[in-house]
Amino acid sequence: MLRVELLSHTPEPEKLVAAAAKLCYSSSSIEGILDGLDKEKTEKFLTMLMDLGHASPIEHITFTFGIEGVSRSLLAQITRHRIASYSVKSQRYVNEGKFEFVTPPEIAKNPDALKIFNKAMQDDLVQYNALADILKKQHIDELVAGGTEKTVAEKKAEKMAIEDARYVLSNACETKIMATFNARSLLNFFEHRCCERAQWEIRECADQMLALVKEVAPVIFRYAGPPCVLKPCPEGKMSCGKSKDKRAMYLGELK
Repeated sequence: MLRVELLSHTPEPEKLVAAAAKLCYSSSSIEGILDGLDKEKTEKFLTMLMDLGHASPIEHITFTFGIEGVSRSLLAQITRHRIASYSVKSQRYVNEGKFEFVTPPEIAKNPDALKIFNKAMQDDLVQYNALADILKKQHIDELVAGGTEKTVAEKKAEKMAIEDARYVLSNACETKIMATFNARSLLNFFEHRCCERAQWEIRECADQMLALVKEVAPVIFRYAGPPCVLKPCPEGKMSCGKSKDKRAMYLGELK
């Protein structure tokens, strides 16, 4: 099951952004830049920033997420957001001999489709393990023949084997991700991935991420979500036609 946890974030994120705004719009010294930034003044500075569209100060704060129960398909999508840092469970170093997988909801609700899908996953597992065994034996023999001690050869051979065996694994194969975004990059991420036209899995991931950051930076992420939250849908004929429902969801109802 897809699960997102906010592992870490910049302490007092909104106060720090307000300090950056204060630096831009006043003569305050660095030494006293945080002075006087109570909740009311912090919100005032942040509201001014967001209304002006002055987004660079929010780049000073970052959020690190732990994401699990997601597919390699989601991984391919999330890493297209390049202004972020990622660490991912490696299929080169982690043996996937008992891999878990993500089942799309449309497949899960159709018994015939689910039967085919589960068989495909089982076939993947059998083929992966068979390839890994064959390649491991091949590499052990080659390494030992080259003078490597057998115990050392066995360790090296497994890594070499699974590096190639992974090519038969499906996009459904489960992975785990640690991702760090600054707030400006997150707003862009939510704009693209909370949209109804985004793929279902990354949209669910984005919604969970947004709910978490709203708890610690509610002013900055007050209007975060798909473009239709604050303006007409930009998708034209491709619009989902649910702008009214989306506004209701993201302007206060996202849990």
